Amino acid sequence: MSNHSILRNAQFAATLLFAFYSILPVATGAPTRKNLVIIQTDEHHFGTLGCYGGTIVETENIDWIARHGDLCQRFYATTPVCSPSRASLVSGLYPQKTPVVTNNIPLNDSIVTFAELLRRQGYATGYAGKWHLDGDGKPQWAPKRQFGFADNRFMFNRGHWKKFVDTPMGPQVGSRNAMDQPNYGLEGADETSFSTDWLCAKAIDFIHKNGQRPFCYMIAIPDPHGPNTVRAPYDTMYKDVEVPIPATLKKPREQTPAWGRSTDVTAAQLRRLMPPYYGMVKCIDDNVGRILNALREEKILDQTIIVFTSDHGDLCGEHGRLNKGVPYEGSARIPFLIHCPGKIKAGTVTDEALSCVDFLPTIMDLLDAPYDIAVDGRNAAPLFTGKAQSWEDICFLRSTPRGPWLAVTTHQYKLVYSSIEAPWLIDVDNDPQERINLFEEEKHRDLIRELTQKLGKYCLKHNDPYGRLPRIHASMNKVLDGRVDKTK
Repeated sequence: MSNHSILRNAQFAATLLFAFYSILPVATGAPTRKNLVIIQTDEHHFGTLGCYGGTIVETENIDWIARHGDLCQRFYATTPVCSPSRASLVSGLYPQKTPVVTNNIPLNDSIVTFAELLRRQGYATGYAGKWHLDGDGKPQWAPKRQFGFADNRFMFNRGHWKKFVDTPMGPQVGSRNAMDQPNYGLEGADETSFSTDWLCAKAIDFIHKNGQRPFCYMIAIPDPHGPNTVRAPYDTMYKDVEVPIPATLKKPREQTPAWGRSTDVTAAQLRRLMPPYYGMVKCIDDNVGRILNALREEKILDQTIIVFTSDHGDLCGEHGRLNKGVPYEGSARIPFLIHCPGKIKAGTVTDEALSCVDFLPTIMDLLDAPYDIAVDGRNAAPLFTGKAQSWEDICFLRSTPRGPWLAVTTHQYKLVYSSIEAPWLIDVDNDPQERINLFEEEKHRDLIRELTQKLGKYCLKHNDPYGRLPRIHASMNKVLDGRVDKTK
């Protein structure tokens, strides 16, 4: 054999050897692909978290995620109620396409979620907690349609149950009435059976079982949604706290649009309702700590993307309201924190407006996981990692069919078109209480026109029927002189 042939064969063997070693796991035994843990709460006001300026509840574990990753300042629920928001998060699609436009509508069979995409790529996948995407079933454990969450034994469709138990027949709600029907009681609930503790324990079990292979697990905690009750010692932990009363609890009618009219919540009600709400938040934070410790025990914390978010907010008395469903910040703006070692620098803060539809393309990029489905959301990974050359600071929100409204939001401005009210423009930075309507101010004409044109393009591109409602359509066309540019 010639020297040239020997050299060529040696080079070929070296190439094969390099290729072989390049696909082996790293020496520590950690998987080469990142894991994904998503912790989603329900009806959670972002302002109760320390990383968002909260001062009553010490949320050291949730704040740890913020300090070691990215804190999104303007992340919004695409529709600020349970089912539509959850559908958009898992699919990357606007609600009218899922077609979950209000609560209790089943997710379409054709929807491919981020979990299904990861399952197809060899990930172990699972889910524990509230799903709310399979219709009216309540609690309806382990829905037959898994949507990629292969281990969904501890997924239930609906309800804000406070106590769970394991039985030979599977999980059950632990509090029941005389007719043996499940209820929201928490009598006897402790650190093993209270809903938040029990669900997070299932996540921890999954982590320990699958820690040495790529996995994706989502925990959907039904708190701090009402009823505002929590197990001891959290039930009395904040009983003596001075509950802050929002300045907008009572305000002049001209400062309240029709879509945001007060339900006449009183200061006395808030003083009764908020201490257990704080207790629920503290219990959640302690359980986030348990999950972080499980990842540390498996030595995979640095190999795991951790997301903390919620499906929507809770006004907690702001504007005289409780709960959600309106475009006010307390209702539509949600916490979104993401820890992604090696890609997102610790202490990153993102100010640009994002929403639930942006989650799927972003997380798939951060996981280096290709996908071939069409989504409506944008890949914000370059924004989080500091690699974005340009970014359009905008997102679109929509209501449920009851009193329809559309909103276009940037990090500073929020423009709302309603079927029951004249348009509102709010400067969230300079008017954080959202009292003042700037829509008629001449100095904002160019801004209003620009935002309206973008909202019109959204309606055309994504076939949003709200854009065709008479009052919304007329108001938008008045701004645009009867034209919506279809060319861009």
